[in-house]
Amino acid sequence: MKAVRLKLRQTSANYRREETIDNKMTYPLPPFSTVIGMLHQACGYRSYREMDISIQGKYGALKKEVYYDHCFLNSLQNDRGMLVKMKNPDLLSKAFVKVAEAKKPQGSDFRRGITIQVYDEDGIQEYRELKDLKEQLDTFNNQRIKPAMSHAKQYLKVLSARKRKETDAERNKSIALREKEIKASIALIDNRFKAYEEEHYKIPYSRFRTLTCGPKYYEVLSDVELVIHISAAEEVLEDIMANQTSIQSLGRSEDFVNVIEAELVELAAVDGHYKSQYSAYLPIAAILEKDILAEEREGISAGGTLYYLPKNYVIQDGKRCFSRKGVLYTSDYEVDEESREGNVWIDHGSQNYIVSFA
Repeated sequence: MKAVRLKLRQTSANYRREETIDNKMTYPLPPFSTVIGMLHQACGYRSYREMDISIQGKYGALKKEVYYDHCFLNSLQNDRGMLVKMKNPDLLSKAFVKVAEAKKPQGSDFRRGITIQVYDEDGIQEYRELKDLKEQLDTFNNQRIKPAMSHAKQYLKVLSARKRKETDAERNKSIALREKEIKASIALIDNRFKAYEEEHYKIPYSRFRTLTCGPKYYEVLSDVELVIHISAAEEVLEDIMANQTSIQSLGRSEDFVNVIEAELVELAAVDGHYKSQYSAYLPIAAILEKDILAEEREGISAGGTLYYLPKNYVIQDGKRCFSRKGVLYTSDYEVDEESREGNVWIDHGSQNYIVSFA
């Protein structure tokens, strides 16, 4: 059976567990989807190429790195964080201009200028004018428009009652015409007010945002060594070999990769007793043919941590839906000749690698 063996080294790496947010935890080895994405990027593929992956490796230490996360709040706050103005809110752009910053966690006020640091005088003036305009619009709406609307709606009820009692067809027609005129006037006033509010307040105000920042953490593996085997169609294996120098990072974009080996190898059936020198993701099906807690186990003998790792995905309703593989992360596992019929192979390289694909 042909496969490509990649031996990689990384000074540091984070293979982020997708369910973690503030403390971005890492898998001990990269998940299948991360490796497949790296290979597709290196080969320039724009559609999925079927491949099975075997991942094993080790790392020197696990540590935490602090970084400051910048986050736009869902609502604009007048008393906290940093007041910013987006340069182009209609595009997917995060470019902004700093307007002012609250100097205290409580009691600051951008509108009234209490305990804030102003960076953009024109910006803070525009913000304050918009807040003043909002008050004026609310006052005008409450004191003028709503009473007029209420009066018009009451008059419509009176006309409706008259129309029900009126027996003269011409009089009924005249009342219905008057109702139509009043409803049109109500809609016109309402639409004009909303259009003015949209143009002069809502759109300009939407350009201002509240930006907050705070410490968050990455779990980072150091001194990472990986041995990855890829089983795929022959042309895919050839593409991987031809584009091995395009493999640049694995995990985060800053987690650079040094390709130590890239070889096309022939995997052999298990012909003896072998023990792995690495930790690995092993398919559950290769382990759990019988009770995993049994003292005597056939085939792969191991205990460790269960993961359901993403592999490839399809787009459904605009979202990525991943297929997942159940694996056991383990070390010090062994195989013997009884494993020859399972999904277990031996790569007789510089050392004997135990290979099991998912």
